[in-house]
Amino acid sequence: MVERLWSVPADRMKSDREHRVPLSNRAMAILGEMAELRANTYVFPGQRAGKPLNRSTSFLQVLHRMGCHNLTAHGFRSTFRDWAAERTSYPAEVAEMALAHRVGSAVEQAYRRSDLFERRRRLMDDWARFCGSPATAGEVVPIGA
Repeated sequence: MVERLWSVPADRMKSDREHRVPLSNRAMAILGEMAELRANTYVFPGQRAGKPLNRSTSFLQVLHRMGCHNLTAHGFRSTFRDWAAERTSYPAEVAEMALAHRVGSAVEQAYRRSDLFERRRRLMDDWARFCGSPATAGEVVPIGA
């Protein structure tokens, strides 16, 4: 069985701690689709051979091509957090840990031994279903508005 895990090394995280990300079924499907296009180790190959997609500008370029000049990539993290708070019953610390945020005081952090991985896996599966489901009448808001 595939582990469905993305491990971000500590040296790539602001917190200098490894971050384990549970991958949803949809994320796994995207990885499978990208494997067919990939000629190297990068999931999302860049325009230059042997180089990854530019992580700092690629997403912003897509937003700008869509005419969404007032949006940021970080806003999508905020959207996830709002959805988790307003549309689910997951505890706040599960959503915060999904975003790789530190949770609680220094004392709480010292005693917290779990990263709530399995609960975060369920959260990510629910998020993937939400993102993949069609909006109902009255829920669609134009992005450029």
